[in-house]
Amino acid sequence: MTFAIHGLPVSQGIAIGRAHLISHALLEVAHLVIPPRHVEAEVTRLEDAAAKVRFELRALKESSSAAQSEVSAFVDLHTMLVEDPMLVDSAIRIVRERRNNAEWALVQQMEVIVGDFDNIDDPYLRERKADVVQVVERLLKALLGHPAKMPSRRDKDNLEAIVVAHDLSPADTIHFRDSQIAGFVTDVGGATSHTAIVARSLAIPAVVGLRHVRHICHDGDIIIVDGIRGVVIVDPDDRVLEEYRLRQNAIELERNKLKRLKANRAATIDGIEISLQANIELPRDVTGVKEIYADGVGLFRTEFLFMNRDTLPNENEQYEAYRAVARAMGGKPVTIRTLDIGADKTLNTGGPRPETNPALGLRAIRYCLAEPQMFLTQLRAILRASLYGKIRILIPMIAHAHEVDSALAAIEQAKAQLRAEKVKFDEHIPVGGMIEIPAAALSLGAFVRRLQFLSIGTNDLIQYTLAIDRTDEAVAHLYDPLHPAILRLIALTIQTGAKAGLPVSVCGEMAGDKAFTRLLLGMGLQQFSMHPSQILEIKQEILRANATDLAAKVAKLLKLDEPEKIREAMEKL
Repeated sequence: MTFAIHGLPVSQGIAIGRAHLISHALLEVAHLVIPPRHVEAEVTRLEDAAAKVRFELRALKESSSAAQSEVSAFVDLHTMLVEDPMLVDSAIRIVRERRNNAEWALVQQMEVIVGDFDNIDDPYLRERKADVVQVVERLLKALLGHPAKMPSRRDKDNLEAIVVAHDLSPADTIHFRDSQIAGFVTDVGGATSHTAIVARSLAIPAVVGLRHVRHICHDGDIIIVDGIRGVVIVDPDDRVLEEYRLRQNAIELERNKLKRLKANRAATIDGIEISLQANIELPRDVTGVKEIYADGVGLFRTEFLFMNRDTLPNENEQYEAYRAVARAMGGKPVTIRTLDIGADKTLNTGGPRPETNPALGLRAIRYCLAEPQMFLTQLRAILRASLYGKIRILIPMIAHAHEVDSALAAIEQAKAQLRAEKVKFDEHIPVGGMIEIPAAALSLGAFVRRLQFLSIGTNDLIQYTLAIDRTDEAVAHLYDPLHPAILRLIALTIQTGAKAGLPVSVCGEMAGDKAFTRLLLGMGLQQFSMHPSQILEIKQEILRANATDLAAKVAKLLKLDEPEKIREAMEKL
């Protein structure tokens, strides 16, 4: 039966494909009592599932290149856990002694092991409980018959997979880059949740905040994801399918037209040159940056080098990654943000301790200053790579002048060490700060005296100004980039930077949303940074805009307090 569900559209486009459930199998486990004659068959089912998972992990390790050491370490640890008698053998004992079904026995034993981990003082070992849960999840999927990995090709009907999940973490979504995925739909999440950001970066439609989609869809269902209207249609009939295929083709035609703008320089009608740079997460993303003729890398999110692995990347690993990007960009600027971990981005290596409110806890520069050796290792790697391109260092989440002073002191310490070792680097490497906390935007004087450039992170700036958890669908409707306080903080930062002679960029989601392009131009912004897939659409808006005219209109808009009047003024820009 055809039915539709409404959620939050977070990545535009139309996707038609088959549902691929990324299940939280732990939520699906039933408690059953097995008849005595079926107990051994249940034990065999559990043993077969363990053997299947061991085979999958071995195949995953063999398919990984030597450069993917983090994959190898991850697989080795999970293989060890599958083979640990404390897990599978103890679950088998529960099946035999209590006559429970294999799934229930496995979850019961997992809870015992996780409880033991919670009592460990060492934070690194304590965090290993996440690996136990992941292994049990994999075993449960094998028992329940759920697919263990994303399909790598279209099905017999030429349909790609659409990921259907309760939620997706950064660690989940980073694995989807190499799979053929048509779209994302999730029960939870907001416009700037990581699922939304990854979907936009992959230029695929996504709808989040659907509440119960994970429970009412089945693997293999044909579904339509309307990332424009925020609608997901399950089991559509032929008439609806045909209508959406026509709309899908029209969107693809528009995207192909935009490709003609690749080689055009980005300049407004009145001749103001605009720099359009790209956000990347891994060195391989540079390919897309070069294909789109971006003016540089405006944000290299280095935390993705640290995630999905059980050891921190050493100095040489980081150096090779940063050097590869700098070389590939051929002299164009590359802005490398120091490790921004915390909140929804966590490490397998211990990372920040468990916190009541991670978004307000030990994250970004706070975490780096609390882990000086790790921070120094990253800074040394960045400095060494600076010899091969136009690299800039970006410090995230600054709020206090002493944080900037401490970060600059760490950079000087790294420089002194390299000089002593006779290692060459860019002695005058620019250092900038991210303005993503209201306190930073309102006390810019302390920062412009210490830094060479500023970058506005609009995602967190909106979150912290409006006290909105940007990953929580329950309050997602309150996340408003057009709130007058947000607009004034952004405009203040751009204007203060201009007066001080400091370049200012916007690297948050607002930079890649064409709805805000003319607004930001009117504020005086001359450097945008976004995912490569968004650059051509933004370039088209810039080519049609007159920045001088927009400045006068935006100046009036910034004096408004009423949301409705602000939106009316936006429509007239």
